[in-house]
Amino acid sequence: MKKCIRMVGFDADDTLWKSEDYYRAAEADFRAIVARYVNLDNMGERLYAVEKRNLALFGYGAKGMTLSMIEAAIEITEGRISAQDIHQIVALGKRILQHPVELLPGILEAVEAVAAQYDIVLITKGDLFHQEAKVRESGLAHWFGRIEIVSEKDLPTYRRLLEEFGVAPEAFVMVGNSLRSDIAPPLALGAWGLHIPYPLTWAHENDADIDLQHPRLRVLQQAREIPAAIAALVG
Repeated sequence: MKKCIRMVGFDADDTLWKSEDYYRAAEADFRAIVARYVNLDNMGERLYAVEKRNLALFGYGAKGMTLSMIEAAIEITEGRISAQDIHQIVALGKRILQHPVELLPGILEAVEAVAAQYDIVLITKGDLFHQEAKVRESGLAHWFGRIEIVSEKDLPTYRRLLEEFGVAPEAFVMVGNSLRSDIAPPLALGAWGLHIPYPLTWAHENDADIDLQHPRLRVLQQAREIPAAIAALVG
């Protein structure tokens, strides 16, 4: 095992498997439902504003999004939306919770290769039941020494986890698609970040003040680049 890098952390949604695609599809269907009552060009922005203000109450994930869609629909239609259409919005949330787990190209081989050299952990946020189900269905759980499902992936959370792991920040690498949740906090602690952008990213996860030329940040294009990128950090 290489001594300068002791542990590698992986994000889950849109790093290991597809996720945002299903949320975007649900949002499109939400807009179609609400458009029966009012025609607004900024309906997506109205929904995001409700989601953002509800994060502290509902947290991340499909259940929080569903409650926010219901609230936004009532606000946007000024209470005119029918019970039947509210029921359809609830069904959109259930559809997200039941979506198949589809691994992203090359991620299985990348996880196997990294796990052969380093201790690896999974750090993800969102609804506990949903995240547990996706981890279980992914077939990847046995590669990870620990699986952490947290309410927020911020500086205090990463600091706490690294202390529990007994790993210094400079010996830790975090791999993920979200600048806000996967990259900015580890870099602020002194760890390394491997950013793999996903074609679809929720606006909230791109809301990060970060220098893409940061010396401890590497931007990759695909999962198969992960093992070599870590090896280059060691070198």
